[in-house]
Amino acid sequence: MDTYVEHNARAWDSEVEKHTIWTDGCTEEQIEKARRGELDMVLSPFKQVPPSWVGGIKGKKVLALACGGGQQAVLLALAGAEVTLYDISEKQLAQDASYAERLHLEMEFVKGDMRDLSCFADSTFDMIYNPTSTCFIDEVHSMYQHCYRILKRGGRLLTSITNPVLYLFDEKKALRNHLQVKYTIPYSDLKSLGKKELEKRIRKHDTIEFSHTLQDLLGGLTDCGFHITGIYTDTAGCMMIDSYIHDCYLAVRAEKSL
Repeated sequence: MDTYVEHNARAWDSEVEKHTIWTDGCTEEQIEKARRGELDMVLSPFKQVPPSWVGGIKGKKVLALACGGGQQAVLLALAGAEVTLYDISEKQLAQDASYAERLHLEMEFVKGDMRDLSCFADSTFDMIYNPTSTCFIDEVHSMYQHCYRILKRGGRLLTSITNPVLYLFDEKKALRNHLQVKYTIPYSDLKSLGKKELEKRIRKHDTIEFSHTLQDLLGGLTDCGFHITGIYTDTAGCMMIDSYIHDCYLAVRAEKSL
């Protein structure tokens, strides 16, 4: 396993300890809705996933990919899916395990690198649910290839990608509503940051991130054989960035041919 992947595992463990929004589990209201088959959850940061994208999953096999934190995987299981959760962070997985125990859910938990899904057999899953996370790996093709392989015919991959243009800007200044172009893209924390800045990021347990290209993020899906059958966009939750770039995140539905 690459060193940066091991670091990101520890970084997400740290996020759990901080009780950040992406690690704090689902609400009681979401739980009750899911029991009625109403899935109130996200794929991109904020917008609710359309019911048509996640409908009809009762009794279906679903891989919740890089999906730890006691959120989407739990809701999918409550709605009747047979859920396998695959995540790099032990503490994120533990969040889901605690919900599963409390809510009497049967879920499978696997720790691993999302680029390598070789532990799963061909044509295993009806759906793969992958919230925004490809920004934490250095290449997406191996993940896409594995996803295509382990999906059944007619199965679908729901994923969310980060618009690479977001990585042009100085992150700290953007959070203070001041946009300043600082980097070129494709961006990589490992290559774009100076040595001291990267060391500080690692010391603070910040995640290591990568921007990729739209050719890789979208074209990579079709290169593997997927048909893109739906896209919607979402904001970043940062007023200045959102006022200039509406399509900060793209939620994508990709299907494997029958």
